Amino acid sequence: MSLQDTRIVILGGTSGLGFATAQAAAREGGRMAIASSSRTRVDRAVAALPAGTEGFVVDVSREEDIARFFGVLGPFDHLVFTAGESLALSPLTTLQLDAAREAFTRRYFGALAAVRYGREGIRPGGSIVLTTGVAKDRPQAGWTVAASICGAIEALTRALARELAPIRVNAVSPGVVRTPLWDAMTEADREALYRETGRTLPVGRVGEASDIAEAYLYLMRESFSTGQIITVDGGTLLA
Repeated sequence: MSLQDTRIVILGGTSGLGFATAQAAAREGGRMAIASSSRTRVDRAVAALPAGTEGFVVDVSREEDIARFFGVLGPFDHLVFTAGESLALSPLTTLQLDAAREAFTRRYFGALAAVRYGREGIRPGGSIVLTTGVAKDRPQAGWTVAASICGAIEALTRALARELAPIRVNAVSPGVVRTPLWDAMTEADREALYRETGRTLPVGRVGEASDIAEAYLYLMRESFSTGQIITVDGGTLLA
């Protein structure tokens, strides 16, 4: 299947994986509708994408925002959810439960709400692509919340694939990637993470957002996979 002239909605499409996916899909002729909670980021991303790109301000932690967004959006072909704040890692002894609930609100319940309110707008042959991560498979110390969210998204993907059939529902599971996900860390700690992680991987480096974008495009293009988790991790699960 071609993405030419398809309308693709990306919640979280102004930075990181979402923006890279928007860039890649636009190069293949897709018409982009991107959303973020920041007007500044939306305007900057729209300016960097092809003419005709639509930009919306949507706070995925607020169900009413998501409902309102899909209420005015109109029909589209593919829904991609990459939204979420910077990842805050914490050992269990210092874990703030309010912060953990907020992370679940954005990354899990935000995705669930996007599917709930967006599904009726998806044209025949369309799809949904969610975002999980290899933290569910290879959690490190301090990754309790991140791993839990990733595991929940994987289960959600498979459940939705059954419930929403024939709409295809899949997810991408990246390893460590250079994106704003890690911006809560200091620059020195972040670069050390990239360097040390890269040394352990068969490919010899951490991922770039453009690497992972190809997986989202694949899942939108092809028409036979559903309930699948596509891992793009540089060999993390082998290391």
